[in-house]
Amino acid sequence: MASTNEKGESRGRGFAGMDPERQRQISSQGGKAAHQKGTAHEFDSNEAREAGRKGGMVSGGRRRAREQAAQQNRGEASSERETSEERESESESTDTSSDASPTAV
Repeated sequence: MASTNEKGESRGRGFAGMDPERQRQISSQGGKAAHQKGTAHEFDSNEAREAGRKGGMVSGGRRRAREQAAQQNRGEASSERETSEERESESESTDTSSDASPTAV
């Protein structure tokens, strides 16, 4: 059963149920011990750059690629519309020029 604090709020067991300050103390001790032992991981600048690139690709890379593809599709669609509109206006101008000059009989 979860314990309650003085405010009557339920707290979990173990690390999650501890006071945030106590959690920081324990975490700090673990980090210091790992560095003393030589097993702590330290990023160099290249490794950090690669991790950031991978994170960016996962979080926003697909979104940016979709937006870019959609933008290209919109560009192609508008250029296709312009081409068809140009063809229509050219055919109308040829049709109206023949209608505009009536032939006298």
